[in-house]
Amino acid sequence: MNSDTNPRLDFFRSQIGNTIAQSPSPLGQWLNGKLLEVQHGSMTVEITIRKDMTNPLGTLHGGAAAAIMDDLVGMMVFGLGREYAYTTVNLNCDFLNAARLGEVLIAHAYVIRAGKNVIHCEARITNTEGKIIAKCSTNMIQTGVKLPF
Repeated sequence: MNSDTNPRLDFFRSQIGNTIAQSPSPLGQWLNGKLLEVQHGSMTVEITIRKDMTNPLGTLHGGAAAAIMDDLVGMMVFGLGREYAYTTVNLNCDFLNAARLGEVLIAHAYVIRAGKNVIHCEARITNTEGKIIAKCSTNMIQTGVKLPF
């Protein structure tokens, strides 16, 4: 689909500056990120670490970091406007630095290669100073589920 005539991308662009309360993903709604940037094949959100995202040390839980990146990649791939849904087949994460309760983080996802059936993506989470908190590479595979729009 042409990125100029993509209703999904248009919807996400209309949500820039807002929290993702309208996300089709219940997990995305829970993460409650603020959409900062939307392009064809790239998306950025801001997330503030809440207590329910932390581990016993008071830092961002690795599972929450993985969820942020996986959900953002999924949302970005949905925004590509393809006819069929895609799902994650692997998610290789590196957790590089701690982030504490209350910290504001920036998560950015982007397409590396978009094939017909497999889309390879990367994502990273940084703090406001640009220090990398976590990063991942992932492959999304086309399913047999046709998307409504």
